[in-house]
Amino acid sequence: MESTETAATGDNNSEEKFVPSDDKPIHLTASAVKAVKEAIEAEGEAGDSLRVSVIGGGCSGYQYNLDFEKEARMGDVTINFGDGVSILIDSVSAGLLKGTVIDYVSGLNGTGFKFNNPNANRTCGCGSSFG
Repeated sequence: MESTETAATGDNNSEEKFVPSDDKPIHLTASAVKAVKEAIEAEGEAGDSLRVSVIGGGCSGYQYNLDFEKEARMGDVTINFGDGVSILIDSVSAGLLKGTVIDYVSGLNGTGFKFNNPNANRTCGCGSSFG
């Protein structure tokens, strides 16, 4: 799955104001939930969750990582977005992602998941790393 990072645009007025918490450090827009569901149906297996994590690397120090996983690990934050879509986040990534809104966009500038991470002090031209 492709993921990229972007600045906030405020274009998604249909979403209610997201207030991050320890139980829900990130938010997925309706289009992102739909894309995750479709990706699991196309590439994953029934019952899979989407793991959202941050790994070391990339041009700016950290890189977003998306993968399918069957079960939560000890210490994971699990967020259910309904329609069979669950997100798993390890505790370290949750801290780096707290307040992030993930959207799914399709347009002339590309198609994929867009991360609006208020903790990103710098980003890279590749769109998938931050620092």
